[in-house]
Amino acid sequence: MGVVWRARDERLDRVVAVKELLVDNNDPADPADDATARALREGRIASRLRHPNAIAVHDVVTHDGRPCLIMEYLPSERLGARGALPPADVARIGAQVAGALAAAHAAGIVHRDIKPENVLIGEDGTAKITDFGISHAAGIGTVTATGILAGTPAYLAPEVAGGADADVRSDVFSLGATLYSAVEGTPPFGLDDNPIALLHRVAAGEVRPPRLAGPLTGTLSWLLRRDPAERPTMRVAHEALVAAADGRPVSAPAPRTPTLVLPARRQVSRRAVVLGASAAGLVAVGIVLGSVSNDPESRGATGTPTTTPTTTTRAAPACVATYEITNSWADGYQAEVTVRNDDAKTLTGWVVTWTLPDGHKINNLWGGVVERDGAAVTVTNADWNVTVPAGGTTSFGLIVDTPANDHRAPDPRCASQ
Repeated sequence: MGVVWRARDERLDRVVAVKELLVDNNDPADPADDATARALREGRIASRLRHPNAIAVHDVVTHDGRPCLIMEYLPSERLGARGALPPADVARIGAQVAGALAAAHAAGIVHRDIKPENVLIGEDGTAKITDFGISHAAGIGTVTATGILAGTPAYLAPEVAGGADADVRSDVFSLGATLYSAVEGTPPFGLDDNPIALLHRVAAGEVRPPRLAGPLTGTLSWLLRRDPAERPTMRVAHEALVAAADGRPVSAPAPRTPTLVLPARRQVSRRAVVLGASAAGLVAVGIVLGSVSNDPESRGATGTPTTTPTTTTRAAPACVATYEITNSWADGYQAEVTVRNDDAKTLTGWVVTWTLPDGHKINNLWGGVVERDGAAVTVTNADWNVTVPAGGTTSFGLIVDTPANDHRAPDPRCASQ
């Protein structure tokens, strides 16, 4: 897109970065004058943004007919320069970048080219996003009418790869793809020397669920939903990443359609198992039930069972657990377990237990402390989600490896401690 020079602003006596945008003077469809004017316009729009986690654009000028952006200089390295990072570090970086992007969206600025190369990590750990709108000015990161893509498709949203214009929702997806790469060490659609093949995978939204993201998994899944309408706003994404960085659980709304699902031989529907019931599946608190007795004395002359009204009162469980498979692939799935406090007083500790089906193995669990004894699983609260107010909920997540296309959900039990 251009050449970046380190320079000195002699008037203000400060070091700056000067980005000289490359303009194709031989492109008849986009004359140099039009490209220059577009670059200047995008640069002026970007200069309106002032945020501690965004590289500032100080000025926009032309030099020898080429547009130049005078920008803040930040001694830094690019995100991913040191390989995959721990989930907590990625959440912290993502929260900073999302805050800047939320401010940009509020100002009517769409980035359009969020990727690890545009996230700079300063010497003190501060993360800053750069190149707001510059990809649009240079014709990068969009699919033309002839189907030609300028720039790498690795971090594009599926709708943009399909030819739609980039907007705030595609920025959310690209942020998720960037953070996915930072924690997994590879982009969500993988890498391919054939850009057309990669573009097709992007357009299809074939994202493999993250395996190393830990407590960040749920948030990444939310950002990377294929349907733009199901992604959070950038402001909500910022709040979710702040929570993940603090070690707090993030409960994303259940998707209407599967997102992080690779093609499998059999479609697996999402299932929810609500616990806290009796072994026969009856939940009754002061409810009058009709029961059929097998006692001979309760049978009529024909031997047909008669229905006798019976009042059954059972103690309400202190907590109820819901086990929901939120995403699945051929040899595993991702699940969220929600603990709800149905008591009238605050829950000050909880434990959830279940038995894994044959061949199932927990690959990763976050939001709780897990103990395994063969197929028996016990999950107790973490320090930060030990308290659940009356009527409130908390949750933990996990990834389970399974035999091929075996996505049986276990039957957990929840109890107070």
